[in-house]
Amino acid sequence: MSAGQSYRLLFVSTPLGPLGSGAGGGVELTLLNMLEALTQQGHQIQVMAPQQSQLPQAEVIPVAGSPQIPAQTQVRHTPVHMPENSVLANMWLQVQTLQSEFDLIVNFAYDWLPLYLTPFLDTPIAHLISMGSLTDAMDQIIGQIANQFPHTIGVHTQAQANTFPFAEHCYSVRNGFNLDLYQFTPNPEDYLCWLGRIAPEKALEDAVAAVDQTGQALKIMGHIQDQAYFDQIQAQFPHANIDYLGFLDTTAMQEVLRYSQGLLVTPRWVEAFGNVVIEALACGVPVIAYNRGGPAEIVQPGKTGWLVEPDSVDGLVAAIGKLPEIDRQSCRQQAEQEYSLIAFAQRLEQWFAKILSQPEQ
Repeated sequence: MSAGQSYRLLFVSTPLGPLGSGAGGGVELTLLNMLEALTQQGHQIQVMAPQQSQLPQAEVIPVAGSPQIPAQTQVRHTPVHMPENSVLANMWLQVQTLQSEFDLIVNFAYDWLPLYLTPFLDTPIAHLISMGSLTDAMDQIIGQIANQFPHTIGVHTQAQANTFPFAEHCYSVRNGFNLDLYQFTPNPEDYLCWLGRIAPEKALEDAVAAVDQTGQALKIMGHIQDQAYFDQIQAQFPHANIDYLGFLDTTAMQEVLRYSQGLLVTPRWVEAFGNVVIEALACGVPVIAYNRGGPAEIVQPGKTGWLVEPDSVDGLVAAIGKLPEIDRQSCRQQAEQEYSLIAFAQRLEQWFAKILSQPEQ
């Protein structure tokens, strides 16, 4: 196959929870955007996902079973874990029976099993790796597949690839968005936003500590993955002006985000990309991010936001004071130039063509 042809694709979703639940974090949004970008270009796509998944404008092949434990909660030497009646295992059993109907399988799971199964399937697999290096077991199997099946390991940024010892074998596709869903707003109101999974590696407490010093309001949106962690933050900063709005769909989320003065992005770990950064820029909202991982490759300091020394609350406070210097129109322009669905589809088609042009192993 060559670029320009219509592909028959099977997307195999994250096993962390149903699509629409927020349990899969940014992977859910990436899957939705890939689906829309490639469907617009005439590709035929089916999506396999955990039972009770909700996917607008597409049917889901539902699979029952227990969700996986999130990889980011594990340490370097954590062994591979499979729960009883694993939804991941159940999905890939179905993949085996359906594979002949597709030109390419796209794996969205950051998990050992799909990578291990790659040599045993007849249909090629494109693995979209959603996180950087986390465990030795994952590094080993990703590296093995990267060497044995050239171009099949996709990543979002070079910063993410650089966490692996096989960075040169990773193919960067970045991300893309339906920018029509995000309304540009030139005149903000007096609050900041923080958006993402509420879990320790996202370091929401740093953003709360910053607004506790500046006195500004912080609107928080996202799936609570660790309730005890969120409770601890609220107890630690009892006087901070924070407002948790829940996990919102894109339409409702951007209604809040677009009127904010800025978005705070405070991860403790190396973010693979940072979908929320593009969502903010698309609304004209400048981004203050730690100079770490994917966001550091996106934010243009002094033009579309500010990069801050990692883990520095004082740095966040100083950058908040410089937000009025950013032209919000420049933020929207960057999103349009680099992260449209058309640009994303072109990058994905080039990636798929490279995989499918390889001789059979």
